[in-house]
Amino acid sequence: MAIKKFDSINVVPMIDIMLVLLVIVLTTATFIAKGVIPLELPQGKSAAEYSPKEKIRISVSKKGEIYLGDQAVDKEALSERLAGKDRQLPVYLSCDKAARYDAFVEVLDRLKALGYGHINIVTTK
Repeated sequence: MAIKKFDSINVVPMIDIMLVLLVIVLTTATFIAKGVIPLELPQGKSAAEYSPKEKIRISVSKKGEIYLGDQAVDKEALSERLAGKDRQLPVYLSCDKAARYDAFVEVLDRLKALGYGHINIVTTK
């Protein structure tokens, strides 16, 4: 009886396991990131922590998309939704640092036109 020479490793089972693990990781990663607007905030040295219970959160994404809370809105819908809210509520405006400046200014203009005076710009410290 001749002894077979072992000169290669069968990597197919290892590839199968790695693909299954990749699917599991990607699936759980999408569940974790669901409901979060990805923004890369600019840094500010004078950032203060203040978070009242009632507030209005507005976000501008890198692509210029506007979010009121967690819902995407266009510029006209933003004005309509803000018109019915209390003007004394603080507004927290988050804008991605790679976003176009004109989208940020447009949101500020709409807030000022509606009479909001407590506008806070969210940054990282």
